[in-house]
Amino acid sequence: MRNAILAAVLVAANLGTAAYAEGLRIGVSWANFQEERWKFDAAAMRSAIQRDGNKYITTNAEGSAEKQLDDINNMITEGIDALVIHPVDKEAVGQAVEWAAAAGIPVIAYDRLIEDPRVFYLTFDNVGVGRIIAASVRQAQPEGNYVIIKGDPGDANSVFLRQGMEEVIGAAVAGGTIKIVGEVNVDGWKPEGALAAMEEILRDNGNAVDAVLAQNDGMAGGVADALAAQGMNVALGGQDGDPTAINRVARGLQTVSVWKNNLELGKAAGHIAGLLAAGTPMSRVPDVVKFDDGEQAIEMNAILLQPTAITKETVYLAIEADHVSQKVACAGALPGVRGCN
Repeated sequence: MRNAILAAVLVAANLGTAAYAEGLRIGVSWANFQEERWKFDAAAMRSAIQRDGNKYITTNAEGSAEKQLDDINNMITEGIDALVIHPVDKEAVGQAVEWAAAAGIPVIAYDRLIEDPRVFYLTFDNVGVGRIIAASVRQAQPEGNYVIIKGDPGDANSVFLRQGMEEVIGAAVAGGTIKIVGEVNVDGWKPEGALAAMEEILRDNGNAVDAVLAQNDGMAGGVADALAAQGMNVALGGQDGDPTAINRVARGLQTVSVWKNNLELGKAAGHIAGLLAAGTPMSRVPDVVKFDDGEQAIEMNAILLQPTAITKETVYLAIEADHVSQKVACAGALPGVRGCN
């Protein structure tokens, strides 16, 4: 399905228009490059934009909502034909959408929701990601004391991920076989924030923790460090397919990393941005669906790609896709890790 969507976008992008021949200016505002994965997203997006004969113009907000607004304002002032936003804060960035709309510039919300009918939403099924994290961890640890380390409260993905987790563990929590002994949000999805939060939870519970659902791999790394300091290794889930997380999976220190093939996502964003810049209506983008699962239930045009669970049985998938080298993925791997042994 994922390949079909991307293929359809590629076909449409290659139809050719006079506007493409002139070269369109695609502005991309990144929230930050805190997680390693965003560098891969950026490279794939830049390659797709340039392959279509367009110009990739990029900024890095460095985790500041204020800087992101300044960056976008400057790009609009200098002249762009489409805008891709990886938002720092879903509410604060609304001003940028207003500016773009006033200038007639189409906007893509990249991987993180900006709930506005004028915005095209491109991401993975993040509710599904939450389900995969919880299901994989629950398979490894069906009961006991669970901790949930959530992302930034200003990011809608944190809500979607938690929704998916609840679908898997909710009944067990209600029935008492799973007890949530700690649940916190971490500002900026920062690994050091997750480390501090996990240290506090371990102290408060006398290290009586059996499993952790972390909403991304950076935070899972912070959790793993906190556990290691106590000589502990429990079922642990995360997402993003970070190379270091895939290696933790191979070494038995993380149960699952849900890999959202960011190369595919970046390429799709680059091509869709070109289509929109050239005048294609959002509703005419190949394989578009209607999305209204945000807090305000606003209907938007969207594409939601499907993620892949990377466990010790599926590490080979990330290696075969050239997402991570076998050397990096398999350093210190346990016996039986498919793709390493």
